[in-house]
Amino acid sequence: MHNAGSAGIDYDIVLAPTAIELLDKIKDVRHQRLIKERIDGLRRDPDKQGKPLAQEFQGFRSLRAVGQRYRIIYSVEAEQVTVYIVAVGLRKEGNKRDIYRIFAKIMDKVKAFLRLRTRSDD
Repeated sequence: MHNAGSAGIDYDIVLAPTAIELLDKIKDVRHQRLIKERIDGLRRDPDKQGKPLAQEFQGFRSLRAVGQRYRIIYSVEAEQVTVYIVAVGLRKEGNKRDIYRIFAKIMDKVKAFLRLRTRSDD
């Protein structure tokens, strides 16, 4: 078992197809770059960054990016020393394009992706 984080080990970053698709939809190249920099920062102590999500999103974390506007939703697999980025988008509370509403809609795809990844990495 890895003792990632506390031992200063860098985590691998894996972008799920859902995250790649959402990131590609962000038109502002500067915003994309800043989001990618935040994602890269998750290599160190990802479980100490962002905040844990609750209810139907339990097991995932959310990290703010580009000021307070964007959210990066991810899962930390300490055993595999891997961070899975599963969704990226704008926080627009009450809007149908809010990242948490989109995440709820793609949750089945995300869970299927994570099941495949965690099984194949054993």
